[in-house]
Amino acid sequence: MKLIVAVVQDQDSNRLSAALTKNDFRATKLASTGGFLRSGNTTFLIGTDDSLVPKAMELIRENCRSRDQMVAPVSPMGGNADSYIPYPVEVEVGGATVFVLPIEQFHHF
Repeated sequence: MKLIVAVVQDQDSNRLSAALTKNDFRATKLASTGGFLRSGNTTFLIGTDDSLVPKAMELIRENCRSRDQMVAPVSPMGGNADSYIPYPVEVEVGGATVFVLPIEQFHHF
């Protein structure tokens, strides 16, 4: 038994949720917040048999793509914010961060 913890960008959340459901994976969705851009994420908790981990990983890979996005940087701390002019920068966002953990026991009440 494995627990897959997948942190995905909100834009990919509905697409991944539909793909998991269509392929008979049960998942719990949790709202979460990213640290770097402070943007919304969704964390999926997916419990599955060891043999189905590759299929789940394939679904995550297919439905969670990285993309470039323009963002305005946060003003520097401790400096004079009056003279700070933020210029948008392009950063790569999206994709998925996935952890696969061994599970000793699983109970559903």
